[in-house]
Amino acid sequence: MSYNGALSDALAIAAHRPELSVVRASGQSMLPYFGDDAVIVVKKIDAARLRVGMIAVYVSRFGDKVAHRIIAPVAGGWLVKGYNNQQADSTVVNSGNLLGIVYATFNSVGRAPVAMAASNLPTVETVFAAPAR
Repeated sequence: MSYNGALSDALAIAAHRPELSVVRASGQSMLPYFGDDAVIVVKKIDAARLRVGMIAVYVSRFGDKVAHRIIAPVAGGWLVKGYNNQQADSTVVNSGNLLGIVYATFNSVGRAPVAMAASNLPTVETVFAAPAR
């Protein structure tokens, strides 16, 4: 599926549900689940509903938006880690930095168009699936 096709499908799913948003992935840490230019539908969720195995989308202590798998409960929240990372992230996910969980992914072939203005589709935020920081 093309990037525009993936984005169009994701936006159609999120269009009538205010708890859903759409982002683009950047990085390799979550392969084979998703990688560069995958389109992700994020669902807002209360932090009390988080569980091991969910993919959390959160704001790290460095200000980056990150999508990584929850691996364990810890004091003050949840420990997360990319599938391909050697170590867990240094930021604990909690109600203060949680944006949501991955609800759906659309893997695209090719790169996101540089000039999205040529398309009728909006530009979406990027979340990182990258080495732990």
